[in-house]
Amino acid sequence: MAISSLRRALLFAAAAAVLPFSQLVAGQTIQTEDGVVLGQRKTVAPAGKVIVADSNAPEAFVLTDDVIANLTDLNLSNITLFAFPEKDGTTEVQRRTLLAGSGCKTAPGDLLWPNRSTWKVFNLLTGGALIETVPIGAVCYPNSGVYNAAQCQAIMANWTSSDLHAADPTSIMSPMFQGETCMPQNGNSSTCTLGGFPVYVVKATNVAQIQLAINFARNLNLRLVVKNTGHDFLGKSTGYGALSIWTHSLKKLEYMPSIKTPSYSGPAFTIGAGIQVSELYEAANKYGVTAIGGDCHTVGVAGGYTTGGGHSPMSSITGLASDQVLSIDVVLPSGRFVTADETQNTDLFWALRGGGGASFGVVTGMTVKVWPKTLISGMTFTVLSGNNKSSLANDVFWQGMYAYWRRFPEYAQLGIHGYSQVVPSPLTDGFVFLMNPFLAPGMNLANLQNLVQPLLDEWTQIGFNAGFVDGNHPKFFEYDNYLDAWKASYPPAEAAGTTSLRTASRLFPAKNWEDEDTLVSMMDAVRSVVEDGSVLVQYNLQAKAPSGTPESAANSHWRDAVWYGIFGTAWDATSLDAAGVEAINRKITEDWMGRLRGYGPGGYLNEGDVMEPEFGEAFYGRRNYERLVKIKKEVDPTGLFWAPTAVGSEEWEVEGQKKWLTLQTGRLCRRLRNAYV
Repeated sequence: MAISSLRRALLFAAAAAVLPFSQLVAGQTIQTEDGVVLGQRKTVAPAGKVIVADSNAPEAFVLTDDVIANLTDLNLSNITLFAFPEKDGTTEVQRRTLLAGSGCKTAPGDLLWPNRSTWKVFNLLTGGALIETVPIGAVCYPNSGVYNAAQCQAIMANWTSSDLHAADPTSIMSPMFQGETCMPQNGNSSTCTLGGFPVYVVKATNVAQIQLAINFARNLNLRLVVKNTGHDFLGKSTGYGALSIWTHSLKKLEYMPSIKTPSYSGPAFTIGAGIQVSELYEAANKYGVTAIGGDCHTVGVAGGYTTGGGHSPMSSITGLASDQVLSIDVVLPSGRFVTADETQNTDLFWALRGGGGASFGVVTGMTVKVWPKTLISGMTFTVLSGNNKSSLANDVFWQGMYAYWRRFPEYAQLGIHGYSQVVPSPLTDGFVFLMNPFLAPGMNLANLQNLVQPLLDEWTQIGFNAGFVDGNHPKFFEYDNYLDAWKASYPPAEAAGTTSLRTASRLFPAKNWEDEDTLVSMMDAVRSVVEDGSVLVQYNLQAKAPSGTPESAANSHWRDAVWYGIFGTAWDATSLDAAGVEAINRKITEDWMGRLRGYGPGGYLNEGDVMEPEFGEAFYGRRNYERLVKIKKEVDPTGLFWAPTAVGSEEWEVEGQKKWLTLQTGRLCRRLRNAYV
């Protein structure tokens, strides 16, 4: 939008230094040629400037110094809430009041919390993109003011579907971290409250809206969170008293047959932050290439998945998702919109590829390389053991598991991606081993069968095949493209909405296979954790960066791992007292992970334990983390972006939390004492 069109714009919501604090966040009027009038849609245009003609591109509409200066020239007395920082880096609230030094983020009820008129002005500037949070479960509460029996029934029927939560502005797939304060199942027995949900959400469709939100939150010391799909199990996408930026609608998707960078020459996609795995895979198949994304259909590719590293069914050949990135578009904590790549903003380019989301800014999109169309073969099977109702004894079951685990280095080096689960089975007093799937990218079916035949022969010899549920052998398959193999192997919607569930993860390095005693001890430790009640979701893969890939902040522990395991359990909160719930949570962090850390000091940032005691080492690698902290302090000196286990998160804490589990239900405040984590 041309600057001249903004001559109808608003009187922003921060008063001069001489005004009372109550007026610092109260603004309702605008100055026009006809005098002072109320700020409303007829008199307030969205704040921004057209930069590119493609209206579908997030960067088509941005906030610039020219826009801010034009509003200032019109004698707008309240512009500062949306302004960029001063040259010395100070924010407006820091300059005008001592309240910003209180140590906590501004929360509802505080003197500096914006009043409704200010939020209205903010909404007008964003072009109507501001949403006041109504929890997804509110329609099930007769006293909520939005009760709707039909909508409630639909939500209840789809509660465990990830699609439901991804399409909602604030819902997350692990409601425990929000505090479970407005669960649809409790509509007739309790009152719906916000709990750990953000208060307001900006539904972002362009860069300018994100810039306005960032400047507004920074200048008023508000807590800021970012949600894409909510496919998050550490509570990073929600927060009490927060303003949220919802990037799910940034759906730019453009295929480029050829692109050249200092390290790459070939085809690529430019994707908006809202593009999900299924959308990227469909597009890649259309153009006859293979794109890199996760297992789950609804994950946002360019959000926390890739910025956190991102493992993939193709990782044993292509490396991590972060290894595919050629450039990144990001709005920084300063509100500035920049591109980071190999030639500009190089520290950011390094940090944003593996250093985690919600740390250095809001990623609006990225350009990622793609790979040739590839043949995929694989196998699936289910094995059931138990001391009753099964032909496979538990001792033989574990012999078969050890035989499989021993082959992990060999399989990973050949490009295999083995995704499976080992789950305790109370029905049989045993275990279920679900292989779904064992993928071999680039390998034909005959070669795959030759590869796994020695393992199958060993299983036959010890009697392990007696536990196969469908016959005495696996089911094999072959596809001429990645998309069809992926669709056949992974469910279209992932389970979500579970309340009482905690997980942790470990990355086991290949060196553990070099010493027999270490190997056996590691396998014994994993077995002991599963026998103690943990589910094991495991991946046999390697994630080495392909030759020529620029150096990145991806967790160094990924690079030598051949076994990645997610451990955890659920519990029935209605049958356990507070001490019982605490005991389970402590068992995961302190007992189960305590048995395994000696064999795998690393874990995966996006699927790790929110209470990981040495998260800097585990989720980033110590040397990486030290550099990331330095970049964080340079880019985000006021600590605008925060999330649990994110870079620099040890400097803050959520008030009112248990020592054994951090939810997002309290005020965010700086720690009085800080130590390296």
